Amino acid sequence: MYILRVISGTAKGHKLITPKGTSTRPTSDKIKGSIFNILSASVIDSDILDLYAGTGNLGIEALSRGARFAVFVDKDRECSRIIMENLKHTKLETKGEVITGQALSVIKKLKDKNRKFDIIFLDPPYQSGVLEDTIAEITKSGILNEDGIIVAEHDSRHKLPEEINCLSIKDSRKYGDTAITFYRTGR
Repeated sequence: MYILRVISGTAKGHKLITPKGTSTRPTSDKIKGSIFNILSASVIDSDILDLYAGTGNLGIEALSRGARFAVFVDKDRECSRIIMENLKHTKLETKGEVITGQALSVIKKLKDKNRKFDIIFLDPPYQSGVLEDTIAEITKSGILNEDGIIVAEHDSRHKLPEEINCLSIKDSRKYGDTAITFYRTGR
């Protein structure tokens, strides 16, 4: 079990519950801090999609730092339950929605509901091989706002393509076994 906490904003210092076992690999506080230093003011008043959410760690951090609303998606019912608990514990439950389902299916449902997001966090299991397909589906669906950002966490040995459809890499950082890649529209 990992010890996670909200590192800044209205819920600063709140500890987050994590699932027992090794089915999730939450983003460490160090990496999370780096992500939000890079995103900085773009988080304020943004709509967030946290795909492969696990504990809800990234979306909750965004809400604590001033994001308007966050949708959390995970296929595991236990993870969805834990995200709800974490939202309640941080007093952010009115700013979040939790959906249990497969990421690609949920993307299609969000498209059908004309939902749009400013920042999309992707943190699938490293060996799942779904990252590029998920990014491609996001671009096809139109759920990422113009000038939106995708933040993809992945194994640092796995190099992501420079461009996926209309998105291109704007920044990429390595932290040991973990890499964070930021995609945005345009070149």
